[in-house]
Amino acid sequence: MNKVLMLLFVAGLAIIPLVSGDFYINLATQILIAAVFALSLNLLVGYGGLTSLGHVAFLGLSAYICAWTSTKLGVAPLVAIGLSLVITTIMSALFGLIALRATGLGFLMITLAISQVLWGLAYRWASVTNGDNGISGLTRPSLFGLSLDSASSFYWLTLIISIFAFILMAAFAMSAFGSSLQGTRDQARRMRALGYNVWLIRWITFIYSGFWAAVAGLLYVYYNKYIHPSALSVTASAEALLAVIAGGAGTLGGPIVGAALLVFLKNYASSFVERWNMLLGFIFVLIVLLMPDGIVPGVQRLIRRMRGAQS
Repeated sequence: MNKVLMLLFVAGLAIIPLVSGDFYINLATQILIAAVFALSLNLLVGYGGLTSLGHVAFLGLSAYICAWTSTKLGVAPLVAIGLSLVITTIMSALFGLIALRATGLGFLMITLAISQVLWGLAYRWASVTNGDNGISGLTRPSLFGLSLDSASSFYWLTLIISIFAFILMAAFAMSAFGSSLQGTRDQARRMRALGYNVWLIRWITFIYSGFWAAVAGLLYVYYNKYIHPSALSVTASAEALLAVIAGGAGTLGGPIVGAALLVFLKNYASSFVERWNMLLGFIFVLIVLLMPDGIVPGVQRLIRRMRGAQS
C-alpha cells in the first residue's frame, strides 16, 4: 500500500508542469530543494539525535563554490559541480571533527559558530564573494543538449535528483548502519559497551548529510542563478530545523511535509498575510500541542486510532 501511494505521489509531482503555470512550477521546485536539504539535516537530527543550527553552511558553501568557479574562473559546469561537491564534503568532514567533540547543546553551539564564521566570510571577503551584492550572472547548463532555462525543464531535473536523493538517504537510514546510528541516539553508552565506535558512526553520518546538503546547495544556486550571504544566515538554518521538527524528525516523510509547509507559507501565504512569520509560529505551536512528534507521526497515529475504532 505504501509503495502504491508513493508511486501515485511521484506521478502527481511529475505532471505538475503539465497542469500548472510557472508560478506553481517554481513553487514546487523550491519545495523539492528545501525537502532535499531538510532530509539531509534529518539524518543528523532525527536519526542521530544531533541537533544542528549550522547545517546551512554546507548548502551555502556548495552554492558559493559553484557560483564563484563558474563566473570568476569560467570553468565548465560539470567541473564546477564536481568541485563544489568534493570541497564541501571535505569541509563537512573537517567540521565534523570539530563539532563532534561535543553533543547536545555543545554540538548545537559549535555548528552554529561554524556557520556564522562562513556567514561572516561571505559578507566580508568581498573580493571573492562580492559581499552584500552576492554573486550573480550564473547560467544553467544544458543537459544532453536540452536547455534547463525553462521552469518546467529545471523542475523535472530537480524532481529526478530529489527522488534519487530520497532513495539513497532512505536506504542509509534503514540500513544496518542506520540502525546503529539510531542506537547511538537512544543509548550511546550501551552502544559503546557493545563495541560500536559511536564517534565514527556520527562522523560518517555528518559527512553524508553534508554531501546531500551540498547537492541541495547546487540546486539552490542554479535555481536562483544567484547566491547571497543570507543563504548562510541563522534564519536559514532555523527554518530548515523547523521543517524537520514540524514534519516529524526521524521519519522519511516528515522533512518533506515540513519543507512543503514552510515554503508554501513563505511564498504563497505571505502574499495574503503580511506577517506570515507570525502565522508560521502559530501553526508550529499548534503542531507541538496537537502532534508533539510532528505532522507525519501524528497523522499516522490518528489513522491507526480510526482503524482501531472501526474494527
